[in-house]
Amino acid sequence: MASDSKADYIQRSNSGNNHNTKKILINLLPKQADCSYVSCYCEENVYKLCQEVTSRQSAELQKCFVVFISNHSRTVPLWRQRAGKDEDRLVIWDYHVIFLYHPEPEKCLVFDLDSELPFPTYVHKYITETFRTDHILKPDYFRYFRVIPAAEFIREFSSDRRHMKRPDGSWIKPPPNY
Repeated sequence: MASDSKADYIQRSNSGNNHNTKKILINLLPKQADCSYVSCYCEENVYKLCQEVTSRQSAELQKCFVVFISNHSRTVPLWRQRAGKDEDRLVIWDYHVIFLYHPEPEKCLVFDLDSELPFPTYVHKYITETFRTDHILKPDYFRYFRVIPAAEFIREFSSDRRHMKRPDGSWIKPPPNY
């Protein structure tokens, strides 16, 4: 997991020899508290993360992905979310969007500004704690994932937030000021 330093060093043994080499994991994004965040606007938050990567580490954007999580019934259970009220921090969203950084074949990090897990979290830990297992869910709650390259998301992103308005036109949750 990335820390707040400029770069993190991960010790790794080379196969076939006995000495260790240091592999640098780029600190791709600022600390979670320093990221642009508006509650209930996950795709806009992820768009801002993509912009951060573009300005800070543009060569890494090709290793970044945006993941939309939803289903036909628009009932997606996610655990360990900051908005969750119970002990397990369970929420049921109509959809959710997260940011992935896949710098090498055996490493993938999840950046979820709505999660109470560390920022970032290794994908295995994130999946285990956020999605749990479909075996405990009714089929209406099964999640579907759409993975989009971050560069494509930056190019094509548009947001229709009519579902965030009440019938009188007022906002259920205020949109980002940008």
